[in-house]
Amino acid sequence: MRDPVQGHSVSAWVREVFRSGTVAALVMIPFGLAFRALGLRVNEYGMAVIRALFGAWPAGVRFALFAIEHFVIAWIAAVPLLLALRLAPRRASQLLLGALYGAGFYVAINSLALPWLFGDPTPWQLGFEVVAPSLVLHLAYGLSIAVTARGFVNSRTPAPAHRNARA
Repeated sequence: MRDPVQGHSVSAWVREVFRSGTVAALVMIPFGLAFRALGLRVNEYGMAVIRALFGAWPAGVRFALFAIEHFVIAWIAAVPLLLALRLAPRRASQLLLGALYGAGFYVAINSLALPWLFGDPTPWQLGFEVVAPSLVLHLAYGLSIAVTARGFVNSRTPAPAHRNARA
């Protein structure tokens, strides 16, 4: 089944969501580890969600669930960005869109929605050292997808000819 507007099959879109989302999730990890090694706050809410849902489970199981959560969120969050990237005609605009998406995701979800949900102060209230690490991670996420998906979003796969079409 093909998407008549975008020219790619649904299965091609699903593959690209998993491919780009996985790469972006992996790109975030070294940045997060570096920030954590510097004593900065990163991924507080990813772990908080797992603790809230699975607090009584052993720490190793919770860490595995956290890793799964990280990738699932990366895959889900990739969908709107991949769709939007189809509208950006040039590489520079795709990179800008990826960066804006990453920053917008951080602002909407990590700096506003999650602190509100958990009854915490926003990162903006806590200072730049709390804002910067997570913002960098989300910028890396958006830029990674813009780079990784470039071939996919710039291609236009033609629909197959109808079987009964006359030559």
